[in-house]
Amino acid sequence: MLYYLLYPLHNIWIGFNVFRYITFRTIYASVTCLIIVLFFGKRYINWMRTLHIGQIIREDGPKRHYQKAGTPSMGGGLMLAAIAISTILWARLNNFYIWIVLFITISYGLIGLIDDIKKVRYKNSKGLSAKAKLFLQTLVVLLATMAFIYHGGYDTHLSIPFFKRIHPDLHWFYIILALFVIVGSSNAVNLTDGLDGLAIGPFIIVASVYTIFTYLAGNAVLSSYLQIPYVAGVGELAIFCGSLVGAGLGFLWYNAYPAEIFMGDVGSLSLGGALGSVAVLAKQEILLAIAGGVFVVEALSVILQVSYFKWTKGKRIFRMSPLHHHFELKGIPEPKIIVRFWIVSIILGLVALSTLKLR
Repeated sequence: MLYYLLYPLHNIWIGFNVFRYITFRTIYASVTCLIIVLFFGKRYINWMRTLHIGQIIREDGPKRHYQKAGTPSMGGGLMLAAIAISTILWARLNNFYIWIVLFITISYGLIGLIDDIKKVRYKNSKGLSAKAKLFLQTLVVLLATMAFIYHGGYDTHLSIPFFKRIHPDLHWFYIILALFVIVGSSNAVNLTDGLDGLAIGPFIIVASVYTIFTYLAGNAVLSSYLQIPYVAGVGELAIFCGSLVGAGLGFLWYNAYPAEIFMGDVGSLSLGGALGSVAVLAKQEILLAIAGGVFVVEALSVILQVSYFKWTKGKRIFRMSPLHHHFELKGIPEPKIIVRFWIVSIILGLVALSTLKLR
């Protein structure tokens, strides 16, 4: 929005010329989002307390989590609002990619919101069933895919990190891949959100990685030099990713141990969906498994635990899944688990960035 209001004034004052640059708008989209979350954070926390919207603790979870019961939840609502406002303010609104990622992110947020409300309203409810969540998430991605195909910008080639000249065409199978990436990413972030600041830390790192990749993918010269797929117009998604980073940092201010608020499914599902959709649109789908390796491992720990439990009729691989609960039950303090997961995430983020030069 600001681009249309202020950039035309560069003929009057050259200073307004900065609004043409994606880098400038990305930085200030991030700052805007950060300020919104920080400024309204306390007010939002108090509002959740007034509404009696608190964290519901699993009865089969670690005993030490019982003290967190009642901590204000659904902080993802504030993040979603800040991301939408910041992106609309700083991005070029004629860019189709911006509207696609906002549609998926907000839609997934609404799915999470319904899930959170059911948990709060009906104390013994586990929220939406897994099948209902999966159906709604799939429906959103299919609607976005249909819109993208209609728009005429659909590319079915797959980018493989470290092998930059190999781009297999998956044809219609690519829709299944895109669905798997977006839905899988959404649920992986949701599973990781079990300790104070555990999910938001890696999320900030992955969003930062994709801020760089979307900018490079949208630049014909840089993408050609680095031998990554050039996607015309996708550079504007750097502004969206910058907003994700800003929202994440602002939320971490209140979500750091001991947490004053939790993001809830309205946050975890939407933020995971945002990462997945950006990865698909920027043609860096597999890269998400590297940069977001913490989310992948957390999701795999649940899949392995459930599968092994059913196969062996009661035996377990881990003391509890997701993986962070396993470490908790081994007696490792929560802050130490969180920081170690962040360290691993930083390393994986650097490995993801290294694919720009390694081939």
